[in-house]
Amino acid sequence: MSKPYSVRVTVRGYETDVQGHLNQAVYLNYAEHARWSLLQEAGITQSRLQAHGVGPVALETTIRYRRELLAGDEVDVSCVFHWGGGKTFTIEQTITKTDGTVAAEVSAVGGLLDLQKRKLVPDPREVFRELTKDTALFGL
Repeated sequence: MSKPYSVRVTVRGYETDVQGHLNQAVYLNYAEHARWSLLQEAGITQSRLQAHGVGPVALETTIRYRRELLAGDEVDVSCVFHWGGGKTFTIEQTITKTDGTVAAEVSAVGGLLDLQKRKLVPDPREVFRELTKDTALFGL
């Protein structure tokens, strides 16, 4: 894939804190929105995941705040999957203002939970390959 998957979000006034900055928890919402948008683009819906007996789970998330975001700012939230050899994967995301300023970097470790066994599936790459219409979105 030549460039990361990305969605545009506009910071809304009610998402800001008393200093006028985007509330720290909302960065997680933006990252989650981008991840679900990527899944949707790839043809993977929540109902499709459930029908396959799996669901994505977050195991660890780190946010690095770089520059403030204020109400009305427009940002692009990217999403890039990185695969290891096991049950987990990493998603690297960058929240970038339209002028190119990086506002935050989000790194998340995730997996796919087998909804019957309540354990991570052994190879999430194979499940994504099976469910998606566009493996490039997942870096596969």
